[in-house]
Amino acid sequence: MIKIWNETGFVENDPWVLETDEVQASEGERAVVGIEAFLELAEHSNESGFGVLLRPADDVTRLEPYLDRIALVAIAFPAFSDGRGFSQATLLRERLGYKGEVRAVGDVLIDPIPLMLRTGFTSFAVSNPTALARLAENRLPGIAERYQPTAVLANEAGGFSWRRIGGRGA
Repeated sequence: MIKIWNETGFVENDPWVLETDEVQASEGERAVVGIEAFLELAEHSNESGFGVLLRPADDVTRLEPYLDRIALVAIAFPAFSDGRGFSQATLLRERLGYKGEVRAVGDVLIDPIPLMLRTGFTSFAVSNPTALARLAENRLPGIAERYQPTAVLANEAGGFSWRRIGGRGA
């Protein structure tokens, strides 16, 4: 069972469907298609509100001319050890200025969710039982130290490790 979660909690009646050969969006649902299918659609249509799936090897910069027509970018995490999706989200937010929804899909575990939020993810397709339980209890792990700037500014005090005075925090 996959549930969609964002910072306000679980999302009921999410309209997005990751299309595959076996699964197609039905009436009232919105399709999320791979980058090649999206580019083909975008070239022959002036429509907007698209959902695009990026796999780890996909070049996110190919979306740049169409970002104003994309409502959702789903970034695939085929394995918890594949971190390329973090870079894709950061590129979307910082370099390309994408303002829409960025969703993590695939092997989404509880521990990286705070880091994903910092790199610009706004929603998560979660199926891991431990992650679902912790999210239902509103128990995200914290980030005690931050070593690099990110696409989403942090509100907590402490700053970045290299900006600390005397090793005590600024």
